[in-house]
Amino acid sequence: MYQKLKNNVEEFSADNISENRKEILRPLAAYIQGKVNINETVRLNFICTHNSRRSHLSQIWAQAMAYHFDVKNVFCYSGGTEATAMFPKIAETCANQGFQIHKLDETKNAVYAVKYAANEAAVICFSKTFDHDFNPKSNFGAIMTCSNADEGCPVVFGAETRFSIKYDDPKAFDGTECQTQKYAERSLEIGQEMWWVFKNVKTFL
Repeated sequence: MYQKLKNNVEEFSADNISENRKEILRPLAAYIQGKVNINETVRLNFICTHNSRRSHLSQIWAQAMAYHFDVKNVFCYSGGTEATAMFPKIAETCANQGFQIHKLDETKNAVYAVKYAANEAAVICFSKTFDHDFNPKSNFGAIMTCSNADEGCPVVFGAETRFSIKYDDPKAFDGTECQTQKYAERSLEIGQEMWWVFKNVKTFL
């Protein structure tokens, strides 16, 4: 893992996560644990309305934390109830926190390759609907990261199960003096919770 990113991860603590949030996160950890126990591939699709901010942060951090805790065969995806674009501030925020970001094109819905370690495959990020061909069609867990997607998407076809792990939208701070700070805070909040989820998965090594 890149050193700057590792330094941020080492600051994570279970003490910073409320008991209420841990109760919300436990079913996701249990789902992953169940897959690990029977040596099945873990597929996680993080879903929000526009697949522009929170779902991408969740996808990126979950993949990095699976690597950090050596939980094998984990593949993280993201999608929306509609496609827009990954908001550029997400790429900037991730880069500031230690990820390596490679923007692969200059289209309106740009594709980003996000790396957390030199020898690991990049997380591919672009805005898409949750049922896009890039995402799994079956045998996956659907994680709803915002209220609108949770309410507007009552059925995620192909999902084995569904989790509601909602985060406040940093978009509320766009154009303000504290935008950079708030995006950083939201990213680290998501990172810390994904850290806690994977920390609670036993790999029996």
